[in-house]
Amino acid sequence: MKLIFAFVTVLLMLPVSATATIARAADEQDKGTAVSDVIARVGDQEITFSEINTALNSSAIVGVSVPALGTPQRDTVRITLLDKFISSNLIYLDALKQGADKDPAYQRAVNRFSSAILVGLYRQRNQAGDITVTEDEVQSYFKQNVVPGTEFNEEARIQIEAALHRQKLHERMTAVDKTLRDDVKVHVYEENLSIKDDEQRADSTPLAEVGNETITWGQISDKIIAAGKGAVLADPLAFEDPARRDALEHEIDMRIMAQKARAAGLEADPLYQRRLEEYSKTLLINLHREQLAKQMEPTEKVLREYYETNRNLFVQPEARKIQMVVVKTRDEAQQIKDRIEAGEITLYEAARDYSLAADAKQNLGQVGWIKEGELAPELDKETFMLEPGEIGGPVESPAGWHLVKVQELVEARYTDFNDEVTRKLTRRSYLHEKLNDYTVDLRKSQFPVEVYQDRLVQLAQQEADMVKTLAEQAKQPGSLTQQRLKEMQEMMNKPSR
Repeated sequence: MKLIFAFVTVLLMLPVSATATIARAADEQDKGTAVSDVIARVGDQEITFSEINTALNSSAIVGVSVPALGTPQRDTVRITLLDKFISSNLIYLDALKQGADKDPAYQRAVNRFSSAILVGLYRQRNQAGDITVTEDEVQSYFKQNVVPGTEFNEEARIQIEAALHRQKLHERMTAVDKTLRDDVKVHVYEENLSIKDDEQRADSTPLAEVGNETITWGQISDKIIAAGKGAVLADPLAFEDPARRDALEHEIDMRIMAQKARAAGLEADPLYQRRLEEYSKTLLINLHREQLAKQMEPTEKVLREYYETNRNLFVQPEARKIQMVVVKTRDEAQQIKDRIEAGEITLYEAARDYSLAADAKQNLGQVGWIKEGELAPELDKETFMLEPGEIGGPVESPAGWHLVKVQELVEARYTDFNDEVTRKLTRRSYLHEKLNDYTVDLRKSQFPVEVYQDRLVQLAQQEADMVKTLAEQAKQPGSLTQQRLKEMQEMMNKPSR
């Protein structure tokens, strides 16, 4: 129960609770009723528990560490992610409301992605098909290609089968590609491919007709230009024209395969639909955020004022790593300093043998990193006047008389708005704050947000219970985990040849 109470407490502390309606799924609490995976709704958009877990298991996407299953830390990160998902869905709905999905660049990107998925499915199902590798083929390959005397074992079989499968796949795809255009009418507008006309060429200019589909300059100009430039970069003696034409021919083949995939009904494939939906939504969110950021771009005056008002958020003060000896009197401190400077003892030995600090014998006077203002005033002033390696003091504080040495220092950062790095940091923070305010307003006034708290807690508890059960099972003699551990130990202990 502690896990559940902690989980709810974290939930209620987040901004989402202040701007969203907390809805309870009481109808699903009856015994024997499966708990829905939907844990929140933003307008007509659903957020599921599995979505959150998928993101949670990808630190590259989340940008945070991945806590272990069934831990309170995982619940905390899950709630943070839920808040991010809600904000993203609010931006998505706002983008749709403002018609951002009608942007030609967005539609071209979505169409490209759609075709790419369909081409992949077409190759996989209609070109690759079921490729089989027989035992006779494996044995024949082994005899012809493997060094005599080599042992034929399961590992060798797997590698040979993989090699033969790749070979057969390549042969089949090559054969199919040769006949790809046999039943498709293709016309290329050679006159529209000239490099000299690139700058004034309209996006609607046709480059090729592929069946009933037209490939225009605006759709693939970036690919055409990049292919030509790339060819010259790779070989200064190469010409751009052939590379540009090859890029167009490749695009024609991709369009044909996408057309055939649609004719075969592959647009109904659940994998295609899911991936296209995820890509389209993510792309629209990112593009709309970029557009909003452009609209919120601050003037130089506004940005400078923001930096000065929030200076404490940006400036990282100078930090010094220090070592210290504390004694009762000034005379004692001076005598120790004289001995150190004479090379009779080190500061480490002085701290160990003479310092009043309770833990001096253990840490040998190591204080660690401190920032200006963290020590007593006179001691602080002395410490931040020293050069690295220099011993300062004696200087008095309420604790006694101090000798202090600066071992390392890190210079202050982001202290000058005119510094380019500082300015970029300030701008990023400004836009982040403005976008966050914009999203909060969307929650309050534009789109309804519901979080199913009870359902979220119940699913998290189910996960924790599952982890506990699996952990207990893994400890049982004869369990799969125990078997695998035994196999690994045997492999590690097996003498190498």
